[in-house]
Amino acid sequence: MRLTIFGATGGTGTQLVEQALAAGHDVVAVVRDPARLSVAGHPRLRVVTADLMDPRSIAPAMTGADAVLTAAGPRSGGPTTVITDSVRSIAAAMDKTGTKRLLALSGSIAADGGEGFFLRYLLKPLARRTFLRNVCADMRKAEAEVAGTELDWTVVRPPQLTDGPATGKYRTAVERDLPRGFRVSRADLASYMLLLIADRATVRKHVAIAY
Repeated sequence: MRLTIFGATGGTGTQLVEQALAAGHDVVAVVRDPARLSVAGHPRLRVVTADLMDPRSIAPAMTGADAVLTAAGPRSGGPTTVITDSVRSIAAAMDKTGTKRLLALSGSIAADGGEGFFLRYLLKPLARRTFLRNVCADMRKAEAEVAGTELDWTVVRPPQLTDGPATGKYRTAVERDLPRGFRVSRADLASYMLLLIADRATVRKHVAIAY
């Protein structure tokens, strides 16, 4: 498949690019600064320098893509609309190019369904009022933006991300969070997102992943 990946210089984006190439996919990595891309010189990798927030700038990178994956997100905990603005731009560009399949990264903080008492009524409400207040608001707005499109989207909601290796020993759920789902590695998250591309049962669904 030909995949277009946004947020390719971040931790999860790097894993997406490396694993997609290892799996035999052709990858178009859209970046603002090519110097920050850790993968270079691969024969099936094309690097496109473009402004993610400009649909006209990123549309050529999606032409002919079988799927678009975005792991773009804020770099700090302050007020942000990065996730919302980026998915809005990506969706507009996908409409122009006719690309339909979208895998968008969100977070488990955005929802409560399926959680145990501790996470649902104590830890998550506290996090939403304090250190995850801004990113949670951005994730929820971004999810609503994606859900309002006609795309074949899947929103992926991981918990805290780590830099551990891919284990393949993660749990997943559709339209609910996972009890005691506190963390997952970026490597396992990327592996799961790539599997989801061909999973029609998750189209227009929210999916969770955690150990």
